[in-house]
Amino acid sequence: QVQLVESGGGLVQAGGSLRLSCAASGSIFGIDDMGWYRQAPGKQRELVAAITSGGSTNYADSVKGRFTISRDNAKNTVYLQMNSLKPEDTAVYYCKVQVPVMGAYWGQGTQVTVSS
Repeated sequence: QVQLVESGGGLVQAGGSLRLSCAASGSIFGIDDMGWYRQAPGKQRELVAAITSGGSTNYADSVKGRFTISRDNAKNTVYLQMNSLKPEDTAVYYCKVQVPVMGAYWGQGTQVTVSS
C-alpha cells in the first residue's frame, strides 16, 4: 500500500508564490511518473504538470513559465513551485504517482486560493 501526503496549499494574493509538496510512503521500490492535477469548482480535473523518473517534464499551457515541477527520488517526493499566481489558478491540487506493478495513487488534495 502507498500513502501520499500533500502540503503547501493556502491563500495567496495574485502575483504571489506557493510551493506544494507530495511525499509518498509505504512499500515503494521506485516511482515512475509523478504529477500534479487540479480541479476548480464546476470543472473537470486537469493535468497541471508531470515529471518522469528520468526528469522529463511537461506542463499545461496555462502554467508554462510560471510553475516548475521537480522531484526528489531519494525522498519519494514531488514538488510544484507556483509563481506569479493568478485567480484562475484557484483549485484543489492533487498529486498523482505511478508505482511500478502497483498502479496509480492520488493524494488527498490541497486547496490553493488566489485572491485578486
